[in-house]
Amino acid sequence: MTTVRSLLFVVWLYLSMALFAVGLSPALLLPYRPAMWVIRGWAKFVLFGLRWIAGVKVEFRGLEHRPEGATLMAAKHQGMLDVIAPFAVLPDNCFIMKKELMPLPFFGWFAWKSKMIAVDRSAHSKALKDMVKQARARHAEGRQILIFPEGTRAEVGAAPDYKPGIAALYRDLDVACTPIATNSGVHWPAHGFRRYPGTVVFEFLPAIPAGLKRAEFMALLEERIETASTALLSPRGA
Repeated sequence: MTTVRSLLFVVWLYLSMALFAVGLSPALLLPYRPAMWVIRGWAKFVLFGLRWIAGVKVEFRGLEHRPEGATLMAAKHQGMLDVIAPFAVLPDNCFIMKKELMPLPFFGWFAWKSKMIAVDRSAHSKALKDMVKQARARHAEGRQILIFPEGTRAEVGAAPDYKPGIAALYRDLDVACTPIATNSGVHWPAHGFRRYPGTVVFEFLPAIPAGLKRAEFMALLEERIETASTALLSPRGA
């Protein structure tokens, strides 16, 4: 049954991308905010299908810590759902994303229009400088910038590997950073098409204040995200 429900959801997911891309494509000709409305609507549509087709409920906790206005967020990344779900609860979020995703139909088109921060990771130091430059511009516009500190999806239980990009943004923007924990990989794994019934939790944690030294910030960020994400893996935490 899990396999059948998962396949049906995959069909729902990709059909929804096509329907939103074609039906709401005029938003690409307007300022970026209508494009954001389309993305938020699509995200909620996906979460609806995920619950009623695949049996995966998405719950947001710690919303009292959810930032508004110009800010920086750092989230655990275990699967594609981590890219979709935040749009349902954040007013004007802006992702750090791989540049190679930009040409993709629907996802890439609307990511470009809504001014997501696209980074060419193969460019190394140049990519870091370009990311910071784009982040400054989005911060000046009052956006909530969200980065996955590990840079890519990690399997549940894998040893964390936090990259220096988050430290560069934290130092350059000189703002507080809100960590986000999740157990999404349990129910929507990084690889494969199966979706496993249960509850995915995205938990906003108290913000780390601006101005900490790099080593102190990185240690505190990793400790908070990893501890909270591990806690969510237990039946009681989830």
